[in-house]
Amino acid sequence: MTVSECAAYSDRPSTSMDNLSELLENYHHLVRKVDDLCGKIVKGFPGEIACCKGCDSCCRHISVFWVEAVSMAVTVDDLPEHQAEFVRGRAQSATGDGACPLLHQGACLLYDRRPIICRTHGLPILTGETSPRTIDFCPRNFQRLETIPGSAIIDLDRLNDTLAAINALFMRRYFQGNLPRVERLTIADALLLKS
Repeated sequence: MTVSECAAYSDRPSTSMDNLSELLENYHHLVRKVDDLCGKIVKGFPGEIACCKGCDSCCRHISVFWVEAVSMAVTVDDLPEHQAEFVRGRAQSATGDGACPLLHQGACLLYDRRPIICRTHGLPILTGETSPRTIDFCPRNFQRLETIPGSAIIDLDRLNDTLAAINALFMRRYFQGNLPRVERLTIADALLLKS
């Protein structure tokens, strides 16, 4: 999607910041639950999680649902102008197959508002709707363990289904029935949206 195509969605009915906060509340609630789960996993396995600032090989330019895109756009709009322009400049020069435009000097410019996939990346995730389901995690993590308990595994399919449902509800309300042609935006497109 081009920037001009994203800009076309500014023709939707205006949404006040209070109403926008209400529309994003389901998503922010899910983020809090994911952060709580991820925090318990990290705390429960001291010394087993290698992910840290500067460990950024997984920070690729991905796509996100609209609810996540708008949440990031609101965050950028709330930044001091010089910071917002810096973030938007990185988004404008981003390439689809490169590093995430939010990655700067080994850290995320919007770490507190990063997408859910970035919050769970590297931790043990269970994937696959059919047998056998697989568990995947960053090869730098859990190197000294032979098994990982179920309480430390994130069911990615269930999480993605929940996020997709939250996004569908958000889109119906945000676009008031005039749904866009695309379901996902790149992070760069998200950063260039005006909330």
